[in-house]
Amino acid sequence: MDITNRTVFIAGATSGIGLELARRFAAAGSTVVVGGRRTDQLEHIAAEGFATVTIDVTDQDSVDHARDTILRDHPALDTIVTMSGVMLPEDLRDPAHFSAARTTIDTNLLGTIRVIDAFTPHLIGRGAGTIVTVTSGIGFLPFPPMPTYAASKAGVHAYSEALRAQLDGTGVEVAELVPPAVATLPEHARANPRALKLDDFATEVMDLLQADPTPHEILVKGVMMHRWAERDGTYDELVAQRSQALSMLPGRQ
Repeated sequence: MDITNRTVFIAGATSGIGLELARRFAAAGSTVVVGGRRTDQLEHIAAEGFATVTIDVTDQDSVDHARDTILRDHPALDTIVTMSGVMLPEDLRDPAHFSAARTTIDTNLLGTIRVIDAFTPHLIGRGAGTIVTVTSGIGFLPFPPMPTYAASKAGVHAYSEALRAQLDGTGVEVAELVPPAVATLPEHARANPRALKLDDFATEVMDLLQADPTPHEILVKGVMMHRWAERDGTYDELVAQRSQALSMLPGRQ
């Protein structure tokens, strides 16, 4: 994938991985539109020179309005990155967790589908383009305190596979970015010393994206343990280790 002359829309890029990738695409020579819900953050990002658009991926009208705005101002749009997501802990012993589960599915899975649906006709009409979905190592190796997050990301993985098959022959490619734990804030690094530094992660991602053809899965070295746990016979042991984190849930300590 040539990252030097793209027109890229990243949904959910007001902070963290999404914003860093936006900066990397721009530095490589691409035009980038940053989308998100937080208008205060969008103002700061616009000051960096990015085009911005307000989008709430849980709201179909908001998605449609963002699409119309982007395609009006950037008709050459050829790359979509579905970065929007939430990561919420849940105690499955407490039925009150369902609210968090619903929010997670609506944002991570249905939000991804809404954004893809909004732009797929445009990309097919161009006869070329790239959709980058964003899953997680947790979609392949669950983190028990966040069960619906894991389920939502596993769902996006399966959806990405099906989307790629259905778009075969249209000129539109589908790549799945699979992050491990990434320290997007200093407190993340303190809480999880194994988390990758954001700068290192982004550098590896952009290097992988530039491969020709674009890989179906963008797998940095730090996520291989998660992605291939079942194949490597380490799955049960690793899930048991990660289950120790259930003590973080209120009432479990």
